[in-house]
Amino acid sequence: MSPLFAAGTLLMLLGVALGAFGAHALKAVLDAAALASWQTAVDYQMWHGLGLLAVALADARAPGLRAAGWTMVAGTLLFSGSLYLLALSGVRALGMVTPIGGTLLLAAWGLAARAALKRS
Repeated sequence: MSPLFAAGTLLMLLGVALGAFGAHALKAVLDAAALASWQTAVDYQMWHGLGLLAVALADARAPGLRAAGWTMVAGTLLFSGSLYLLALSGVRALGMVTPIGGTLLLAAWGLAARAALKRS
């Protein structure tokens, strides 16, 4: 399997672990807003982990999606990572990183769409 597929499986593994950690260990520690940020981070990580698996499988059949895949990895790390850190630390300035990650996620899907349209 490809490094992109491995990255997707790791995002999914960590997403499950971080989701369980948030639901159990952090529930008594964080306020409702911080828990909501944590859950948003988990949701986006899980969806984009699945997306990355799909991109990796498609790239294995018809190469041309690596840029989309690695952009998705970077976007997920910045988007979800900044929200995890924000929830844990309360440092509001971390929220400025989240839109950068979101923009990279949008770019990743745009790159994937462009690659798909080139093949059709």
